[in-house]
Amino acid sequence: VQLQASGGGLVQAGDSLRLSCTASGSTFSVYAWFRQAPGKEREFEAASSWRGERKYYADSVKGRFAIGRSNVDNTLILRVNNLRPEDTAVYYCAARAASLSGSLARVGSMYDYWGQGTLVTVSS
Repeated sequence: VQLQASGGGLVQAGDSLRLSCTASGSTFSVYAWFRQAPGKEREFEAASSWRGERKYYADSVKGRFAIGRSNVDNTLILRVNNLRPEDTAVYYCAARAASLSGSLARVGSMYDYWGQGTLVTVSS
């Protein structure tokens, strides 16, 4: 099983990015994005059931971030809009074979597979 994240970069406040994560080697029921800022613990940003009928967002990103998946190649996507300097972090994709819902979908330790992370740096 392999998750490979990409799409990060150096941007200015107010810009947008499309983070991608190629997922292969297994079938998944739920996937998510987490981030870890310098000197801070990893935190949940967004999660979705595989078919997209349930989606969850951290309050800090609700309305600015959008989680989704390409049906063509199963690429996991996180669109991040109106970026702020405090969004600077390494962003990780994660996936799990068994389903999750509600508060459990926000817990990092519930996910079986992780990508290597992609760095997003937002300048003011």
